[in-house]
Amino acid sequence: MATSPRFAPPGPLGFGGAPLGDMFAKVDDATAEATLRAAWDSGIRYYDTAPHYGSGLSEHRFGAVLRQQRRDDYVLSTKVGRLLVPDTNPDIGHPFKSALMFRREVDYGAAAARRSVEDSLQRMAIGRIDIVYVHDLATDHLGDGYDEAFRIAREGAFRELIRMREEGLIRAWGLGVNLPEPCVRALKESDPDVFLLAGRYSLLDLSGLDELFPLCAERGAHVVIGGPYNSGLLAGGNTFDYQDAPREMVEKRDRMAKLAEQHGADLKAAALQFCAAHPVVASVIPGAKHPDRVRQNVELMQARIPAEFWAALKQQGLLPQDVPTP
Repeated sequence: MATSPRFAPPGPLGFGGAPLGDMFAKVDDATAEATLRAAWDSGIRYYDTAPHYGSGLSEHRFGAVLRQQRRDDYVLSTKVGRLLVPDTNPDIGHPFKSALMFRREVDYGAAAARRSVEDSLQRMAIGRIDIVYVHDLATDHLGDGYDEAFRIAREGAFRELIRMREEGLIRAWGLGVNLPEPCVRALKESDPDVFLLAGRYSLLDLSGLDELFPLCAERGAHVVIGGPYNSGLLAGGNTFDYQDAPREMVEKRDRMAKLAEQHGADLKAAALQFCAAHPVVASVIPGAKHPDRVRQNVELMQARIPAEFWAALKQQGLLPQDVPTP
C-alpha cells in the first residue's frame, strides 16, 4: 500500500457540478457558463463533475468554460461507473430534468473505466483529468447486489485506475459515494487516494467520523465533502438526502438554527466551515446553478462564526465534544 503523500484537491471551497447537469431544475447554457465563470473569478480552483449529471451535460458545460483556462491552474475530477451510450431517446433519470443524447449503462469493469475516462476527456475537450471517482458503488444502502458490485469494481475499475495513475493519465482515484462503508472497504482492500463523501459528514450527519476519517488519517488519504447542506435542510429547505426530511432531522436543524441566531451566526456558513475543519477534509464542494449562489458560498466560507456557537452546540449535545470545529 502507498505511504507517500497523496494528491488532494485544493480547498477549502470547490465547485460541485451536479446542479449544472440540470438536477431538480433546468439551467440554460448562458447561466451555467456565468456560474462557472463566477466560481473561477471567485478563486475556486477545484471542479467536480460526472457523466451521470445530465447524461454528460455537466461535463459538456465544464469543458466549455475550463478549457479556456490554463490547465495547470485548476484541479478537475470526474467519475466512472456509468458509460454513456449514444441514444435518440436520452436517459434523463431522477433527479435530473434534462440530458444529452445518451443512455447510462452501469459498468464497474476495467475496460469500462478506461473507456469512461477517455469519453470524459472527449466530452470536455480537456487534456487531463486529475481525480477519478468510482461513482455510486453504494448509493444510500448496502442491499442486494452491493457485494457483487464491489467485487467487480475492486477487480476491475479499482485496478484500472491504479494503472492509469501509474501511467500518469490521472493523478489520483477513489470513490464518490453517499455512504462511508464502501470507502472503508476500499482502503482495506485497495489503494485509493481520495474520497468524495456526500452528506455523511455534516452538522446533521457524522457517520463518516468514526471509522472512515481515522483510517484516512492513518493511510494518508483525503476526503472531499459533497452535500454539506444535506441537500438543502441546512440551507433552510425541507429536504434531506433528496427526500422530505425526517422530523427528527428538522428538529435538530431548528435547534441549531436557534443557537445560530442567538450567537449571531449564519447556519449555512457554519455548515460549510464545519465540514472544512476536519484535518482529513481537503475540500468542500457545494453545488450551485447561479452566479449569485457561488459568490454567496464564498462569502459563507469566510464569514465569522463565534466560538461560543460551537461551544453551545457541544454543550447541548448537538455535536460531540471532541469533533474538530473552526
